[in-house]
Amino acid sequence: MDVGMTLPVMEPNLWVEGPATLEAWARAVDEGPWSSLCWGERMAFDNPHSLTLLGAVAAWTRRARLTTTVVVPQLHDPVSLAKALATGDQLCGGRLSVGFGVGGREEDYRAAGAPLTSRTMGQMADRVAVMKRVWAGERVTDSVRPVGPAPVQPGGPELLVGTLGPRTIRSAAAWADGLAGMSLDLDLAEMARVFSLTREAWADEGRRTPRVTTSFWFALGDPEEARQQVRRHLRHYMNWIPGQYVDALAATAGFAGTRAELGEVLRRIEDLGCDEVQLIPTDSAVDQVHLLAEVLS
Repeated sequence: MDVGMTLPVMEPNLWVEGPATLEAWARAVDEGPWSSLCWGERMAFDNPHSLTLLGAVAAWTRRARLTTTVVVPQLHDPVSLAKALATGDQLCGGRLSVGFGVGGREEDYRAAGAPLTSRTMGQMADRVAVMKRVWAGERVTDSVRPVGPAPVQPGGPELLVGTLGPRTIRSAAAWADGLAGMSLDLDLAEMARVFSLTREAWADEGRRTPRVTTSFWFALGDPEEARQQVRRHLRHYMNWIPGQYVDALAATAGFAGTRAELGEVLRRIEDLGCDEVQLIPTDSAVDQVHLLAEVLS
């Protein structure tokens, strides 16, 4: 099983040292045993713009796969988004994987000027279809030449559906290449159920076996202190939810403990047939990338 690392793009102190923090993380991941470098999208938040960041990490890295977990297509014009992602695929030499999801925050739709009525699986699938036509070189608009550049990967980058729900999984089986899962509380039985459902949905569509990935928050150290770190992170990230509900979630969310304990969790997830786990940090200190690299080695 591969293990990827997510950039700390949702941390409150991310911009204290400017882009140096992001560059240090990207280079540390690329030079280590990590399979991928990941980051998510928000609009009404102080994180970097996902597509602008794609260009930067393409320049900072040479080896690791670059994965968006996830971009919300409804927040973008599909032709412009297709062009941006194809450009990113060119800049990174074909190392791009794209996670797509409908998003869970109405405020992001309002910030992007996107109608809330477009927050559906059908609308997401429609936009993906337009992007695939762009990547195939079709003329999707009245222009002398088709929209380019063409992506390095034939037909476009790998597409993963970001979801927690069975309806979205079944809907995306027609167009996605796999699953960009997310585990809130590291329930391995639920994780196994989602993996199985994904494989069944792809089989029902006559598609090849999907790539199944999952992700979860983590904090290293003394369990009590690590748990408080998770809580601080979620209080900042989930700022649209009343604090008492976030605190209740933080009590069991993700992983909080030692490196050895995390290694055991990863082995148990591997036994479920997972292709890749993408760890989500709850602090911006880059030393945790190096500490966990020892676990993977």
